[in-house]
Amino acid sequence: MLDVQGVFKSYATPQGPLAVLQGVDLQLGQGGSLALMGESGSGKSTLLHLVAGLDQVDRGSIRVGGQPLEHMNEHQLANWRRTEVGLVFQQFNLIGSLRVDDNLAFQARLAGRFDPRWQAQLVERLGLGELLRRYPEQLSGGQQQRVALGRALASRPGLLLADEPTGSLDEATSDEVLQLLLDLLADSPTSLLMVTHSQRVASRLGQIVLLHGGRLADPDGH
Repeated sequence: MLDVQGVFKSYATPQGPLAVLQGVDLQLGQGGSLALMGESGSGKSTLLHLVAGLDQVDRGSIRVGGQPLEHMNEHQLANWRRTEVGLVFQQFNLIGSLRVDDNLAFQARLAGRFDPRWQAQLVERLGLGELLRRYPEQLSGGQQQRVALGRALASRPGLLLADEPTGSLDEATSDEVLQLLLDLLADSPTSLLMVTHSQRVASRLGQIVLLHGGRLADPDGH
């Protein structure tokens, strides 16, 4: 599902180029899950943005579902993200003017993949049935993140990218949301790439990869 080969990325600074990623290789199979860990500034979010097609590599190749992202223009990337990728962030990023039911359906409708039966299943499994007519500001943090997960999965994406999705939640709520996510993914072909600082969260996923100084290291840091 995901094949990252020899990826380099740097950014211009007043002091000169800052190398963030220096030859990263990463593979994730269909239906698999991978936790991307590392200290702040190690390049985790940069790699996630590159995989999402939100930024371009300097060198190297990223293929998602066999499609090389570097060969797509901005319009093609936007269409690809709409249909093939689900994104979940720490900040939830729900649309404040839309009720829960419309937030849930938003991504799937954009992708032309809205399925009422799948949405009803997501609502039931995420425990959102009594919240559908509320607005995001009327929800707790855990409830908002459950809506964000449902929105990302409603279009049945091939790849789900999550950047610290439980980072703003307390431990009990974090565990609950993570379990719901893993239960939903267990019944789908969607692959999960998650950035997390939490070893406890990472241990629940199928693989753990550590970024250190822009390079991959084993979980012991070597």
